[in-house]
Amino acid sequence: MKFHMLKSKIHRCRVTGKDINYEGSITLDPDLMDAADMVPYEKVDIYDIDNGNRFTTYTIEGERGSGDVILNGAAARLVEKGDLLIIVAYTIVENEGDARTHKPTVVLVDEYNRIKE
Repeated sequence: MKFHMLKSKIHRCRVTGKDINYEGSITLDPDLMDAADMVPYEKVDIYDIDNGNRFTTYTIEGERGSGDVILNGAAARLVEKGDLLIIVAYTIVENEGDARTHKPTVVLVDEYNRIKE
């Protein structure tokens, strides 16, 4: 049996921009990606705390240290600058024992998307 488990999340980060004319994805500060153990082009789910929208996209790196959380392409229509998001990535665990002991990485940020924990 395989278990789909939360691998990591960036909790309550703030949208810093949006670009409807870009091909798609979410641009993230590499510091946030590193802390959350996320890699470029990884599939992520986005949960908008302010409006309830939920959607899937993939990550791309922005400028390190910038605090960037920028939605691109069609996804940019689902958020507003300043919205609070939860960005989550998942993994597959092969057995129940590992699933029961699995611990995800949770990254908490301040109002400027700087890492708190």
